[in-house]
Amino acid sequence: MLADVHRAMPDVLKFEGDKKFFEAALDRADLIIHGRHSHEGQPNSDRRRRIILTRKIPALARDPSEPNATLWNPLGASFEDACAFAGVTSGTVAIIGGPDVFGMFMNRYDTFWLSVAPHVRLPGGEPCFPGVPERTPQEVLAAHGLKAGQSQMLDPAHDVSVTPWRRG
Repeated sequence: MLADVHRAMPDVLKFEGDKKFFEAALDRADLIIHGRHSHEGQPNSDRRRRIILTRKIPALARDPSEPNATLWNPLGASFEDACAFAGVTSGTVAIIGGPDVFGMFMNRYDTFWLSVAPHVRLPGGEPCFPGVPERTPQEVLAAHGLKAGQSQMLDPAHDVSVTPWRRG
């Protein structure tokens, strides 16, 4: 699970090592993609170019509340069109989405970084991917052609790790 039953990330799922890894990755990205509930709310957030998925517009629009944000309805425009509208035609895209957003890109990931906090339970919470909890996140990633790389320990005291899942 990546959020609790209220679709919020509870403090019990926040670990300093994971936070630092996540922030550093976002600082390196040329574009952030997320749904309406997934804004990272970090010190550098307002400087990051982003695309926010929404059904409230027909296709593409500037976000009136965030100067670096593009609103995108995938039913009205392609991902490539959304990137071009946002002014990004190459580089690294970080998808921080949620299950629906992650699911949209499952067959496009070069690398998906899966963080695991094995001692945290969120009964009734928001699953990380479509198909979870019927399958594990690892089974979902493998079913989409991704293979696990070497895990990195982010918080030894809580056994929190991150594993790159790479295509091919």
